[in-house]
Amino acid sequence: MLVNILMGAGALITLLLIVALFVKKHYAIEREITINKSKAEVFGFIKHLKNQDKYSKWVQTDPDMEKDYRGIDGTVGFVYAWNGNKKAGQGEQEIKAINEGEKLEVEVRFIRPFAGVAQTPFFTEAIAPNQTKVKWGMRGANPYPLNLMNLFMTGMLGKDLEISLTNLKTILEKSPVSKN
Repeated sequence: MLVNILMGAGALITLLLIVALFVKKHYAIEREITINKSKAEVFGFIKHLKNQDKYSKWVQTDPDMEKDYRGIDGTVGFVYAWNGNKKAGQGEQEIKAINEGEKLEVEVRFIRPFAGVAQTPFFTEAIAPNQTKVKWGMRGANPYPLNLMNLFMTGMLGKDLEISLTNLKTILEKSPVSKN
């Protein structure tokens, strides 16, 4: 019986390794929401990474996580580091570029539970004077055989982005909006 269990486990592992050969190593996920606030108000809020404490599902998975900040929030080079529980993990995010009012480029460097790097840009677009479309995405790569996770990334990360954007909308549509 033990031999059958070991053979079954070996066959499953072999099958997963074969499937991983055909799965893309890169992933890209993007979600968007419309917020009933001006583009200036929305962008002024999201460019401050500390504000993610108020709306990011990932940050909210561990309210007691340790946080460390380097630089001036809302400016290129600012780093927000965290060390949390098993769900939150450990890593840091850095503002890499700002196109004021249009795009915020953030790089996330994960340490645990898995090491990796992802780009998580925000885009804002005025739809009307007091209505802004916000797009938030995540793109990166996983090496073989971890690229198997990419099969589930769109669903898992997409849902988390949607929850976070809904939280952002709720917060920003309450008046007045404080930037940080």
